[in-house]
Amino acid sequence: MKRIMIIGVSAGVGKSTFAMRLGKALKLDVFHLDSFYWKQGWVESSLEEFTEKQEKMLSHYSSWIVEGNYSSTIKLRADHADTIIYLELPLRICLYRVIMRWLTNLGYKRHDLGGECTEKMDFAFIKFIVTTYRKRKKWMREFMNSYHDTRRVICLKNKKEIEYFLKGMEGQKR
Repeated sequence: MKRIMIIGVSAGVGKSTFAMRLGKALKLDVFHLDSFYWKQGWVESSLEEFTEKQEKMLSHYSSWIVEGNYSSTIKLRADHADTIIYLELPLRICLYRVIMRWLTNLGYKRHDLGGECTEKMDFAFIKFIVTTYRKRKKWMREFMNSYHDTRRVICLKNKKEIEYFLKGMEGQKR
């Protein structure tokens, strides 16, 4: 596992935290797609700019962990990855975590956003999570299945499986 892509069913599933712990355990650089996508003041990057940032990272590093979904460029990352890790937790847990993250970071800039955006929450984001959860869950599973023959694919579907996997990685002698 040298080029690891971490995706998840929803915001709040724990992609960023998982990536940071795994990066520390494996001594790999971790890249957060939100920091590639969002500019200061929550200004979105164009698809061209967003893709270019990822291509630059993929070509400059021989080993990495990249976390985030962004379906518009998911194939780009998957085609370079040797391992794809998918995190899936129930919708209620994802929503709870998103709300707690917002309350905990209110007024602060998050590192996984590149330090450029102050934490915010709006109804549209919550609505997006709720209304797309089932559809994304189905799509993600189909996506993972399409790479099963060519990549190491790991699906972690509850907090216990996620923690067990991370503890195993953290316990490995390097």
